[in-house]
Amino acid sequence: MLRNGTESIGECSTSTSASSQQDIEDDRMIAVLLTEEYANLDNAVGRRLSNLAPIAHVPRINTYIPNISDASMDHQRLLERLNAYNLFEVKVSGDGNCQFRAISDQLYRSPEYHKHVRKEVVKQLKENRSLYEGYVPMKYKKYYKKVAKSGEWGDHVTLQAAADKFAAKICLLTSFRDTCFIEIVPQYQEAKRGLWLSFWSEVHYNSLYEIQAAPVQPKPKKKHWLF
Repeated sequence: MLRNGTESIGECSTSTSASSQQDIEDDRMIAVLLTEEYANLDNAVGRRLSNLAPIAHVPRINTYIPNISDASMDHQRLLERLNAYNLFEVKVSGDGNCQFRAISDQLYRSPEYHKHVRKEVVKQLKENRSLYEGYVPMKYKKYYKKVAKSGEWGDHVTLQAAADKFAAKICLLTSFRDTCFIEIVPQYQEAKRGLWLSFWSEVHYNSLYEIQAAPVQPKPKKKHWLF
């Protein structure tokens, strides 16, 4: 009986793994089609923020998480900036995948392809070690294996890897007092598109649109971080 039970568990595990892999592959195929559809869209957000001087981006891993008070103050500052530039946030789940969800929303007009985005970013990290290793203060293999896990937070290194992988200029409207606008550009190729994200207090990313072009949002299934 134990032998049969073990075999059943193994079969179930194999089936679940295969199903998960198929889901990611399905996401990849859909994402390719959506990329072609949205790649040439005019970016109204970029025009609204064209007068802002971007701060140079330095890739780094997450080292600081603000307390509730600091995060709340930062959130209010970000809301004021969004209102000033007539921008709208598509809010994504604060489940540890928010950076990848926000990038997915900008690329494919849906945050639901975040698994595909994460997989492509991890592939970029693995295949181009020399570009990113110097920014990672730990065993590099341990780092990208950690990033590969669903729910692991993205950081400024994964942002750079995403910019490189998707040939995209990633622009962050931030909640920071002295750093309003950060721009991440591909290192060795021309940017073919712009991705616009809000970045709140080192802990959460959302996807940005001009208010007039904002998509209709379904009610979120999960609570966002703090708010």
